[in-house]
Amino acid sequence: MGFELGALLGKMNILSSTSDHTSVVSLNVFIVLLCICIVIGHLLEENRWMNESITALIIGVCTGVVILLISGGTSSHLLVFSEDLFFIYMLPPIIFNAGFQVKKKQFFRNFITIMLFGALGTLISFVIISLGAIGFFENMNLEPLKIGDFLAIGAIFSATDSVCTLQVLNQDETPLLYSLVFGEGVVNDATSIVIFNAVQNFDLSHVNTSVALKLIGNFIYLFITSTVLGVVAGLLSAFIIKKLYFGRHSTDREVALMMLMAYLSYMLAELFDLSAILTVFFCGIVMSHYTWHNVTESSRITTKHAFATLSFVAEIFIFLYVGMDALDIDKWKIVSDSPKTSIKVSSILLGLVLLGRAAFVFPLSLLSNLTKKSPEEKIHFKQQVTIWWAGLMRGAISMALAYNQFTRAGYTKLPGNSIMITSTITVVLFSTVVFGLMTKPLIRLLLPSPKHLSRMISSEPVTPKSFIVPLLNGQDSEGDPGAHVPRPSSLRMLMTAPSHTVHYYWRKFDDAFMRPVFGGRGFVPYVPGSPTEQNDNQFH
Repeated sequence: MGFELGALLGKMNILSSTSDHTSVVSLNVFIVLLCICIVIGHLLEENRWMNESITALIIGVCTGVVILLISGGTSSHLLVFSEDLFFIYMLPPIIFNAGFQVKKKQFFRNFITIMLFGALGTLISFVIISLGAIGFFENMNLEPLKIGDFLAIGAIFSATDSVCTLQVLNQDETPLLYSLVFGEGVVNDATSIVIFNAVQNFDLSHVNTSVALKLIGNFIYLFITSTVLGVVAGLLSAFIIKKLYFGRHSTDREVALMMLMAYLSYMLAELFDLSAILTVFFCGIVMSHYTWHNVTESSRITTKHAFATLSFVAEIFIFLYVGMDALDIDKWKIVSDSPKTSIKVSSILLGLVLLGRAAFVFPLSLLSNLTKKSPEEKIHFKQQVTIWWAGLMRGAISMALAYNQFTRAGYTKLPGNSIMITSTITVVLFSTVVFGLMTKPLIRLLLPSPKHLSRMISSEPVTPKSFIVPLLNGQDSEGDPGAHVPRPSSLRMLMTAPSHTVHYYWRKFDDAFMRPVFGGRGFVPYVPGSPTEQNDNQFH
């Protein structure tokens, strides 16, 4: 008995060491591929077609083909697609950095339009895609798909890929478009996940007005509570750093606290079943407005580049990951008996994505334009086309939700489920590569001189994106308070200058109540021999 137990333990040790060795080899290859993606992305930086996300996706697919050939057709990827890896580790740094770097004034100026697109628009897209899926797929005998699966399809393909959109659009060249598309993308992702969870949790056998109202109420509750949690986490980090000032001993502690507080906000949202995407996004905005100004200059530079680097690597990782997983041989074997059905389903889904997005971008743009008095504030038709096109890409969120709905631990043997997984992969690959490749040329074609947009948009206070940016009211950033800043010379610039508007009253409230407690622009961390803090008013 003792001999058998010893032999069994010996075999387990051998298997464990073999598995560890395989994992180490896989990780080494994956890291090499990440480096290759970065190098190729740098070489193609000036290319009008390619960007790093598309490069990573193509390299991932090519790597999958190579692994498939080496393994004799048994495997195509180094790592298996995991929802936990995506939602817990990869997505947080991307969304946080987007909030940390976003131009806040431009974002909140278009907040109503962003909410129209992100919340109401996603709901419209969900309804159209769901109805289309029910109408087309019920007659195709895709067993064992039911009404809940068709509604889940609507939520899955309503989720735009904000990660890819961020790499295609440029915040400095097209600030209005970037603000609208990215802001919509964040709210869209949150809305899609809320709808997806609602579809899984609600009893869909008795859909009525009460269920619909509960769904709407659930979304409003999640939006408000998730936003509040992100704001509280950001303010708490600002308060702690301002009062304790870690930088007098070690800037490492400042940087570590900012990173951990941001990640804690995301995980708390997951713990309380809130929208972690919205939470970490607004935490990033609050941290850039308060916390970032409370740390030493070396910590500002470190955090700016650290957050950007983590986001950059996570983006490349995700697309490389999705590209390799796209050739999962087990799922393609199941649908190989009915390739026409798979192609038909993919084509229908792609058409529904196009239709679903057009159904809300153009009507809601018209509705938004009715509320704008100045022609320059309105979304013109060419900009509407660009917004429609830029949001057609589907990515890792759609993949993760599809795996959640149609697989168990990443695997399925059911034909209908396999067709939906492979069709999702096809739509993600096609939309990312084809639509992604054509987005930059389309922007240059429709908006040949994007720089005029930048001149129309009023500049912001100093943010992590730029250390020295003048303000419209003659106030400079903390780098040079005495510098002369030209006054606005056009009616448009005068209209956007701080006056008796919401922004004006917010600035007064911020200066009087928030910054004395939480710090922010104008706060100078303690330096031996100088005052601990300076009031922001001396910069006015």
